[in-house]
Amino acid sequence: MSHLIRLSREAVAPEIERPSPDRLIAGDPVHTTWNLEERDGLFCGIWQSTPGKWRVRYEEWEYIRILEGHSVLTSAAGEAVTLRAGDSWIIRPGFEGTWEVIETTVKDYVIRL
Repeated sequence: MSHLIRLSREAVAPEIERPSPDRLIAGDPVHTTWNLEERDGLFCGIWQSTPGKWRVRYEEWEYIRILEGHSVLTSAAGEAVTLRAGDSWIIRPGFEGTWEVIETTVKDYVIRL
């Protein structure tokens, strides 16, 4: 087993899903996830979403780095953060709000449960 893993969409088969209907606010976003590592409560890989808006609730810790696109993450209190290529953020457990993809967005992620 290698101790180095290249983050590449070609490395694994993608998982494709949509937000559950009770969370969907607008559009028909399609989420494609390439989960490249999963062990001991740690997940990392690449995620892509087409335009749309849905409710989010984080019970996990997540680091994200936007590779492509334009999204807006808005807290339940109304604080909006614009996410564009090159931006990095940490989303902490307990965050609630909405995720809106304005332009198809691709991100690297690391999730710790």
